[in-house]
Amino acid sequence: MTRTSENRSRGRLEGQPPEPRFGNISKHSLRRPTNPNGTDFVAIQESDDFVALRRRFRWFVFPVTLLVLAWYFTYVALGAYAEDFMSRPVFGVVNMGIVLGLLQFVTTAIVTVVYGRYVRKRIDPLVDRLREQEGTGR
Repeated sequence: MTRTSENRSRGRLEGQPPEPRFGNISKHSLRRPTNPNGTDFVAIQESDDFVALRRRFRWFVFPVTLLVLAWYFTYVALGAYAEDFMSRPVFGVVNMGIVLGLLQFVTTAIVTVVYGRYVRKRIDPLVDRLREQEGTGR
């Protein structure tokens, strides 16, 4: 007897309606996937800690990404359409275009350091708590 026929038989024996099915796929099994260790990923995904984790991650990543992209595209637009401004000498042979281009690297380094600190302070504690709740601590 296959598992699917067992489920149908069990449902009939206990007086419950048979499990909704489409072909040979059980709809119930698609709603709550679990791994062989018994981890209920859907329950984790719906937990308050995981929702807070996603909110904190988005709170940092989306605004900073938009800010950095705006800064980058401003630099590109200035290079394309404001040649007089970008070729203005700052000191020696260094012009405004070179200074702003180097500031792109500085911005990237600053964002990387700030993101690392943010993750250590605000994200990692939530991840550790979720791992402890599931019993899979580091």
